[in-house]
Amino acid sequence: MVKIFVNGYGNIGRRLASAFSADKEVQFIGVAKYTVDDRVKEALENRFGVYVPEPLLSKFKEQGYKVTGTIEEAIRQSDLVVDAAKEGGGFENKRNLYEPMGKAAIFQGGEERHGDHAVADMIHNSRVNYSKAAGKTYVIQGSCNVSGMGRIMQPLIENFGDKIKRYDVLLVRRWADLEDSKEVKDSIEWDRNPHHQDDVKDFIPSANLFVDAYKVPSRMMHLHQMTVRFAGSAPSKEEILDAFDSEFGIAILGSAKGTADVRKKAIQLGFPHGDTGMVHIHRDVLRIQDDIVKISYSDDQTGMVIPENHMLMQSMVFKRPRQDALKRTDNLFQMSKKKKVLEEEFK
Repeated sequence: MVKIFVNGYGNIGRRLASAFSADKEVQFIGVAKYTVDDRVKEALENRFGVYVPEPLLSKFKEQGYKVTGTIEEAIRQSDLVVDAAKEGGGFENKRNLYEPMGKAAIFQGGEERHGDHAVADMIHNSRVNYSKAAGKTYVIQGSCNVSGMGRIMQPLIENFGDKIKRYDVLLVRRWADLEDSKEVKDSIEWDRNPHHQDDVKDFIPSANLFVDAYKVPSRMMHLHQMTVRFAGSAPSKEEILDAFDSEFGIAILGSAKGTADVRKKAIQLGFPHGDTGMVHIHRDVLRIQDDIVKISYSDDQTGMVIPENHMLMQSMVFKRPRQDALKRTDNLFQMSKKKKVLEEEFK
């Protein structure tokens, strides 16, 4: 049985812990905590082993928290570490912990793929290059935005092939997550050099892709508008929607008026952590004119990458065929069920 440790317990780490602790195929070691706060209590209430930096052991114990051991001890026990450090922290963890101990690791989308601080030689997207991660020691799981673009672009490529000339993607990004205490500024800010373009081209190198990214004062998911230019007349609306109808992790919604509608419905329906883990194509704003298709879809920023990490683990550790891995991930996250419920709620 593979032993897994989640190094970090922020918005992503706590979701990863929920997922891997429920997977009966793995032995979940626990989570790393670097600060004494209410999340320690949450982790302990969830019966997760809590591991902390050795110099802080006494500080945690003074606050009445019964920690299991040090982070180094947890990593030594593990077969695979799922790194959930703050952006850029994965490189230090790899250099100081994983490489010296000879441990495999999954990194999150904020880490570098190129240059002096690169942590891995590939970015994973379960829809595009799942099998290439088999047996790898270090892999980056693409960010929520990058994962969402892969889920949308690959079915288009498979259905319409060389008829597609160009993709222009406008990323409208949420400012903060619902759990975050940081201020949501009354400002729209732009990214001068979005990493998403290069990240997607890492696994779809042939795509003629251009990405712009803007951050807006919201906590309720990202929204992407993907403009696809075709050679000659564009496919019909029905043909476009048919390409996504049976896709894993894509829901086609009709009556939602905004990202908050989807997020609040997920919370109301009791989805774990209020996540859908999906992208949601908004049928009512799908536009087609001449050689242009405009697809707008909301992207679950906190939940999207969690089933992706689970898929990646299955490729790296078990080298499992993609369809078998999808069945196991679907069973764990109930993705097909959530898709059906959301499509019924937003007919």
